[in-house]
Amino acid sequence: VQLQASGGGLVQAGGSLRLSCAASGRTFRSYAMGWFRQAPGKEREFVAVISGSGGSTYYADSVKGRFTISREKVKNTAYLQMNSLKPEDTAVYYCAVSTGGGSYYLDDYDYWGQGTQVTVSS
Repeated sequence: VQLQASGGGLVQAGGSLRLSCAASGRTFRSYAMGWFRQAPGKEREFVAVISGSGGSTYYADSVKGRFTISREKVKNTAYLQMNSLKPEDTAVYYCAVSTGGGSYYLDDYDYWGQGTQVTVSS
């Protein structure tokens, strides 16, 4: 079972990036998928989650209105579209799968990707 996160990079403040999380080894089509991030010296924090059906999403207040989570079940892939990026968005972004319905708690997630670096310059 693997989750492969990609799409990170260096971008100027106000710019956009689209992260992808491809799942392989088994299907996660019925499970919630989430994104978390960890900045240097800080704890990993919740960013967004999408339900197994794709019909429900939930965002951290810090990214609401700027980030959009989505998924393509056929491709077993989730996405995080990040717009209006700010320097404080700089972090390693991780995708994760929850077999228990998903939430903003790290412990609710069973599978984790390796992370992709996002750096936003001012």
